[in-house]
Amino acid sequence: MLTSTARRLARAGAVVALAAAVVVTAPTGATAAPGGIYTGMGNCPLSNSALKNPTNLQVGCVFSKTNSGSVKIGTTVVPLTSPIILQFGVFWPASAPTVDFPDGSSANIYTVVPAANGRTLTTSPLQVPIPGIANIIPGVTSVFAQVELAGPITSFVPLATGEDFPVFVMPIKLRLINAILGLNCFLGSNSNPLFLRPTTGTTHPPAPNTPITGDPGTIDVVPDPHGFQAVVASFTDASLVDNSFGVPGATGCGLFGSLNGLVNTAFGLSQAGTGHNAAILSDTDTSLAIDPSITDLTAALAAS
Repeated sequence: MLTSTARRLARAGAVVALAAAVVVTAPTGATAAPGGIYTGMGNCPLSNSALKNPTNLQVGCVFSKTNSGSVKIGTTVVPLTSPIILQFGVFWPASAPTVDFPDGSSANIYTVVPAANGRTLTTSPLQVPIPGIANIIPGVTSVFAQVELAGPITSFVPLATGEDFPVFVMPIKLRLINAILGLNCFLGSNSNPLFLRPTTGTTHPPAPNTPITGDPGTIDVVPDPHGFQAVVASFTDASLVDNSFGVPGATGCGLFGSLNGLVNTAFGLSQAGTGHNAAILSDTDTSLAIDPSITDLTAALAAS
C-alpha cells in the first residue's frame, strides 16, 4: 500500500518533490516525434497560449492509453476491443488549486488544454451486437459505437492515486453507426453528455450498483535524461472505474428520430439511469511530464 507521501508527489511549486517521491502537431523546435520518456506526447499543445502563461506554476504533457476494459450501458455490456488514447496539455495556475484528502495529504488540480487538431481522444468504433439478432453483417446486424468528446476534460488530478476522487471529469457521447440508424444517432450530446468521473479508488454509486475499486498501478518518476527541469511520472497497468454516471436517451436515430425508441430498447436504456451503468478502463498506462517552464519543457521534448 502506498503511503500518503508517496501518493502526493506534486505539491505547490514542487517539481523537486515530484522527482523525489488518461492530424499530429510536433512540439516547437522538434524535428521528429518525442521519444524516450516522452513517447506519445507529440500532440502536446506546447504552443497554446494557456501553457505559455508566465504565471503558471507548472506546465505539462499527458499521454494515456487504455488497452482493455468494458462499458456497461443499461443492460448492454460493450468490451473495449481497441485502445482508447488520451493526450493533452496541462497547467497548474498561479492560484495553485489543490484537493485535500481524508488522510491529510493533498494533490494538485491541473487545468487541461486540448491536444492539437482534435486529437485529445482517439479510439476505433466498438461493435455492439443487437439483442436477438445474429450478427451476420457488421454494421447492419450490429451497431458500431464511436466514443467522442462532448466537451472539455476538466479537473485533472493525476495524484488522486487510490483515493475515492476522480482523476478527471470527461463528458462524452456515443455515436451509434448502423445502416438504418443514419450518421447522427447518439447516446448523449454536447448539451447533455455522459459525464465520466473515473477513479483509481473505490466508487460510491447509487443503488442498485455496488462499489467497485480501481488500481493506481505501478508509479515511477524519472528525471529528464538531458538535464532539463522536466520529470515524467508514469502510472503503469492502472485501472480507472466509474459506475455512478447516467445515460441520456437516444437522439437522431433514423428519419426524424423515428428509431430512438428502438435504440433505447436495444440498449436497455429504461435501466440506464444512475445506478445501472459502469465504465472500467483496465490496463491503462499514463505518462505525465511536468516542468516549471514551458520553454524548458519544449526543449526537453525536442531533445528526446
